[in-house]
Amino acid sequence: MHAIEQLATFAATHPAGSLPQATKDICAILIADLLAATAAGLHSNLALAARRAAIASYGKGPSTVWMTDQSLSIAGAAMANAAAASALDIDDGHRGAAGHPGAGIIPAAIAVGQAIGTSDEDIFEAIAIGYDVALRVATARPTETIDSYASGRWVNFGVAAAVGRLLKLSPSQMANAIGIAGAEGPIGYKKGTSRYQGSTVKELIPPAVVAGLTAAFRAQAGATGPLDLLDNETLYTRSVLTGELGEHWWIGDCYLKPYACCRYMHGAVDAILELRRPDAPIKSLRIETFQRGTELSNERAPRSLEGAQYSYYFSCALAALRGRQALQPMDPASLRDPEILELSSRIEMVAHSDFNDSFPKGTPSRVIIDQGNGPESRTVLFPLGDVANPMSAEQVMEKFRLIGAESLTEDGRNTILVAISKLTTDGFTPLLSALADRAGQISSPRADEVA
Repeated sequence: MHAIEQLATFAATHPAGSLPQATKDICAILIADLLAATAAGLHSNLALAARRAAIASYGKGPSTVWMTDQSLSIAGAAMANAAAASALDIDDGHRGAAGHPGAGIIPAAIAVGQAIGTSDEDIFEAIAIGYDVALRVATARPTETIDSYASGRWVNFGVAAAVGRLLKLSPSQMANAIGIAGAEGPIGYKKGTSRYQGSTVKELIPPAVVAGLTAAFRAQAGATGPLDLLDNETLYTRSVLTGELGEHWWIGDCYLKPYACCRYMHGAVDAILELRRPDAPIKSLRIETFQRGTELSNERAPRSLEGAQYSYYFSCALAALRGRQALQPMDPASLRDPEILELSSRIEMVAHSDFNDSFPKGTPSRVIIDQGNGPESRTVLFPLGDVANPMSAEQVMEKFRLIGAESLTEDGRNTILVAISKLTTDGFTPLLSALADRAGQISSPRADEVA
């Protein structure tokens, strides 16, 4: 049996109603976290352009564009919500996969579930199954074979599985959906990223969402895909792809992000926040980390928020001078702050042999800072939000309250938080109603206006 067929059989036939309550609770936390990321990114240029494009190209329909007064087609809403959720790099991730599953899988599953009127239990199951398939595909790749860490290279597999589950595809149809999604998902050329010319192309998640969900609908209509796509053992480790299917739920292995910058640098940010004395001068600041971290764009004077999110120098300077809230999320005005730019220009960063074997399973950093009394050092192996150093449910809710403030009124945030707190008992209808409540929204340029 092909690996895709094994994944498809699991995705299509896992017994309905058997998802553990603990896994449903994790789903609810990840949905809350993703909605926080969406609220933070909602008014970004990236998200606004995506909404305008979704309206123009996919049209009106039954699925809510979260925190707006728009309802679009399934593909339009899923794409627009995925763009907002991933815009500021504060969405959930997985270390083995080295990327972000939730910004693709959750918007797709909720958009489809809302449109076809599926049960709440079905949506929870689809999300958990989608995470499982996506994370297995991503993590099964031997590190030395990975040519791109863009999440859109594997999120499409999970989206196809999640949507296929909601459409109640047969195992054969599900296998074809996953095969189509994998064969036709975004490639992500290395120069097509946010490090070049201020581009807003980053993780490829929105196109992966469209590829994955349309693959499921096409398979339902009779289309077929390459079922041997994941069978090459040199590219995909079979035991990771298909081991313990339905026994261990990979959704429980995700990390959450307290800061709106690439996860690679969160350990360094944690160390800086722990060591920093706000009124003390910074004579020197050195970051020791893993090799892959030094290979990010790491612009010292980024021209866009996307560039800032992928810069150790800038993000760490921002944390050192402006504190935790300056990364929750970043303010575009910080890109022009002369004090931050000056410190960014002086920070030293090197790959250290202590961390040679850490990535992608870990993203450790060591910070050495001199604030006038000689060098002080702190090593962080597990940044806040890691499975080994998790954020509590209350910390996730506080994240929502804080970073949602630019998009939602206090009443709007509270209404959504109440709906989230009751999600596993009252279901998705109250939450979707809260997400569409115009009274709780802070207006931005309308997405249906011409840019």
